[in-house]
Amino acid sequence: MNLAETDTADSDLVTAQENAEELRGLIESDAVNDAAVVLDRMPEEERSAAVGELPTEAAADLIEHLLEQQAAEILEQLTPDVAASILEELTSDVRADLIAGLDAQSAFDILQAMSPVEAEETKELCRYEPDSAGGLMVTELLAFESTSTVQAVFDDLAEHSEEYRDIDVQYSFVVDGKRLVGVLPMRDLFLAKRSTPLFELMIKDPISVTDRTQLSALEDVFDNHSFLGIPVVNESQELLGVVQRSSLEHAIAAHDRSDYLKSQGIIGGEEIRSLPVFERARRRLSWLSVNILLNILAASVIAMYQDTLSSVIALAVFLPIISDMSGCSGNQAVAVSMRELSLGLIRPAELMRVWGKEISVGAINGMCLGMLVGAAAFFWKADVMLGIVVGGALCLNTMVAVSIGGMVPLLMKRFHFDPAIASGPILTTVTDMCGFFLVLSMASVLLV
Repeated sequence: MNLAETDTADSDLVTAQENAEELRGLIESDAVNDAAVVLDRMPEEERSAAVGELPTEAAADLIEHLLEQQAAEILEQLTPDVAASILEELTSDVRADLIAGLDAQSAFDILQAMSPVEAEETKELCRYEPDSAGGLMVTELLAFESTSTVQAVFDDLAEHSEEYRDIDVQYSFVVDGKRLVGVLPMRDLFLAKRSTPLFELMIKDPISVTDRTQLSALEDVFDNHSFLGIPVVNESQELLGVVQRSSLEHAIAAHDRSDYLKSQGIIGGEEIRSLPVFERARRRLSWLSVNILLNILAASVIAMYQDTLSSVIALAVFLPIISDMSGCSGNQAVAVSMRELSLGLIRPAELMRVWGKEISVGAINGMCLGMLVGAAAFFWKADVMLGIVVGGALCLNTMVAVSIGGMVPLLMKRFHFDPAIASGPILTTVTDMCGFFLVLSMASVLLV
């Protein structure tokens, strides 16, 4: 290494240390979110170096507050030993989520550097679907044999106090071997006589979920019970972990946020502006380029009726109104179908049931909106037929829009496409084409 390269390396080290000191000060003052913002504002090449200079616990605290994609990119740039030591400070569910977001080689190297027990546990958690109980559970918990006494539990707590310090302890679980047989609130434990066996104190036949339970079913369980956590078991009723209410709420929020971003054309995960410019452009362009083609199809309908449009120029004022209002009605139907699909209230095969429910709402709303727009057209141009054309077209197109909006998510789900991505473009294109066709074809008959 020549002198210039040495000076550059020394300068980079000083910069990393200065950045790390700033981050450390914020983390120690309990301003981790502010530290995450500061890290996000740093040049991309400085972030991993700054995190690498932090104490392990502070780095883990910061990593936990970052967007998963950003955290994964930083971990990939750290040495496997440093990344492994940071991950070992995190809870099992967060650790598994981050490992799953790494490229295959980085994940392998980091798992090799972790302790064998935690590495194996992390690999097991990575096999679960992210939105299942197994994917959301933490494996850090307190479990004691049913024959143990209260005194034995207190002795164990004292002996392993450092190990248990970071566990969110609300309940301890009572097992027979590995099989879950009861739940013991910590309050009952502290107030009991020291010689009492746990099977006399425990809540028998506790409510639990299996490791394959999906997000919507988990939400129902937590809605119906005021639990802070629910034990997770396998098919043999062996205790595997605990799903915490906070983890479920985070997963639901992330799921809703992901669906919203997809519906707005942000494909491939969450986007933040500190990501590489070309990566962000590529994600957006994949959506926008498809929309160009779909909009050309809608515009071709106007081209077919250009003579009608030039004869009754007032129609040009109402085309965007009809398109937009019908689109809004259709989006409402999409939102309801997406929500019911996520909750398991409807199945992809129930097309006719959904259509029957939507068409009745669409007919009522379409007539109301059609009369309003038709009245506006009449008072503007004093032309009854113009009012009938635009009002009738909006009424019919609203019925078309809610039918499509209600059924397309079910069709997408049935054919294994993502409803959040596909429903929007299809709805927009079809409602635009139908709206333009209805207005211009009716105008050709009644006005020209």
